Amino acid sequence: MNYISLGLFCIWVLTEVLSAQAPVTGEADRKASQEQIENADTFADRLVEAALFRTTQTERYDPAYVVLDYPGGDVPADTGVCSDVVIRSYRALGIDLQPLVHEDMKASFSAYPKLWGLTRPDKNIDHRRVPNLETFFKRHGGKVDEADAAFLPGDLVTWDLNGNGLWHIGIVVGPETFVHNIGAGPVLETGLKQWTVVGHYRYHPASA
Repeated sequence: MNYISLGLFCIWVLTEVLSAQAPVTGEADRKASQEQIENADTFADRLVEAALFRTTQTERYDPAYVVLDYPGGDVPADTGVCSDVVIRSYRALGIDLQPLVHEDMKASFSAYPKLWGLTRPDKNIDHRRVPNLETFFKRHGGKVDEADAAFLPGDLVTWDLNGNGLWHIGIVVGPETFVHNIGAGPVLETGLKQWTVVGHYRYHPASA
């Protein structure tokens, strides 16, 4: 095999490897995933399926403020942060956290954190901020109060990454295993307590 042939062969091998690792983005794949979600036995199972589907999507980590449609608004599909994993997973189950959080903040703005200098709710960003999600889940019966309660598939976990208010959120999908986006897009990872756990939630609304 000459150098040109060897080079072409290497390019072919690299292309095959990258193709095998390429994210699922087609409409047929989304429909198949949605069918799996709908056929799962419990709410927790459906949420796990939705979270795992997120790991097949390529997303550039981008925390920029974006003006969104309302309701049902979303940042571009190829971007997202940790909270977008949660938002998109719940939306796959027919639950839109954008209006849920925003309307709750409109009704009880004083109950929510005052961390960004806002004087009123903002439908573009309210639901994408982890402390707001934590408050919403607490206010709607989603907080797991037992200090030593086991994390179950379909639970939500929040962390303080640096011990100084760098908030993060993920979805538990198995023992010590969770889906989150910490900068490289949605990924499956183990080690729930590698950062300081500050919240444990089980938000399974009956309407789902």
